[in-house]
Amino acid sequence: DPLARSFYRRIRDHYDEPGAWRWQQREEFRGRGHRPGEDAAWTFEPSAAQEVFAAMLDEADIAPMRARLLRDGRLAGVVKRGNRLVALRCEGGATVRARVFLDCSYEGDLLAEAGCAYVVGREANARYGERLDGVQVERADKHQFTRPVDPYVVPGDPCSGLLAHVHGGQPGAQGSGDRRVQAYCLRMCATDQPDNLVPWTKPAGYDPREYELLLRYFEAGSRHRPWHPVALPNRKTDSNNNGAFSTDYIGASDAWPEASYEARARLYREHLRYQQGLMWTLANHPRVPASVREHFSAYGLAADEFVDSGHWPPMLYVREGRRLVGEAVVTELHCAGLRVAHDPVGMGAYAMDSHNAQRYVDADGAARNEGDVQVRVAAPYGISYRALTPHYEDADNLLVPVALSASHIAFGSVRMEPVFMVLAESAAVAAALAVARDCAVQDVPYPALRARLLAAGQVLSAPPGEAR
Repeated sequence: DPLARSFYRRIRDHYDEPGAWRWQQREEFRGRGHRPGEDAAWTFEPSAAQEVFAAMLDEADIAPMRARLLRDGRLAGVVKRGNRLVALRCEGGATVRARVFLDCSYEGDLLAEAGCAYVVGREANARYGERLDGVQVERADKHQFTRPVDPYVVPGDPCSGLLAHVHGGQPGAQGSGDRRVQAYCLRMCATDQPDNLVPWTKPAGYDPREYELLLRYFEAGSRHRPWHPVALPNRKTDSNNNGAFSTDYIGASDAWPEASYEARARLYREHLRYQQGLMWTLANHPRVPASVREHFSAYGLAADEFVDSGHWPPMLYVREGRRLVGEAVVTELHCAGLRVAHDPVGMGAYAMDSHNAQRYVDADGAARNEGDVQVRVAAPYGISYRALTPHYEDADNLLVPVALSASHIAFGSVRMEPVFMVLAESAAVAAALAVARDCAVQDVPYPALRARLLAAGQVLSAPPGEAR
């Protein structure tokens, strides 16, 4: 099996063991991949994923080295000789040498330190002949306010200033580019199992004024429960953003891709505080409708997940960071089936899905979100090997399977963890070929790479007639 498929099959094997079902009978759970006759499971607890990944590393006799690339200092983190990466210097003094490197980070830190071209934010539609990129005011109907909500500190008085999480200025012209990224959040693992539940806690420095916009939204008539708790085994959830004011910290993620490690740590703490305060507000604040309070009061964090970080995920859900500008660019045209990659090393199939990027005051004086796009792709589409390769003059021995070369809106489709896993395995096969042939990654012959990938079980084309 290719590695991604192997992971999901191992997840199924994990839940085939009776001891995996501590808080729920197996027959009670019918998530994807857990029904009789299925050989791979797609819904799983974070702790189960950690256990399976640890076993896969152990079986391959791989000991992960946990070190951060040296950045923001006088000593370069990447040692280059011409366009070739020679070594990586890490904080603490470690040096890593290799003939080919892979940047598998969400943020693209290695490609940036190596001097490769990249972009942050949204391209104008005109850049690649797209229609869903850039500012999307005209399509802003998802995760949107469904009734007017006054955004000013003193209702009706612009001179009083804006409420928290409402940004000044206008969103920009339809389809224009900017440096905003889609909002991040923490993907909580919650539960309603009383014996495994950690109640929502009020964070230090909590200020209810930070959630005034949400409270006014409820008072305007909304009874929406602003989260999306996807069921996991053992009465747990994978909880995501849902609605106009939810777990996405809209507008607070723009600096993340290029930020220093210290700045990212501060941004993580800000996102954590925002989300902790949000969940406490939803479960406790008297201005929240009783039905909504009762719903959230029945949940809390799963006590047996993320035990080393207070039961909150230790990492943000970084939906988008830097994106390489490589030899090829995956665009909306590929997702729509209007352009075909002739050298695929993996496939995308998820919708072009980008979360909101900003919240502003519209012409009617009400709060409005902008940036959310959800458009299905025409069919599974191939992702070009050349979207993983920098320009030759930038680096000839670096491959980028995560922060790959894609437009903002196309990346909204590519950005699924299984796709990243597939592309990373394909990049590793390409790296091995580059080493064996003593050639640049750009010069790896695609027929040889394709043969190796197919032999490894990678899927490079969709069955005829398969649509989404």
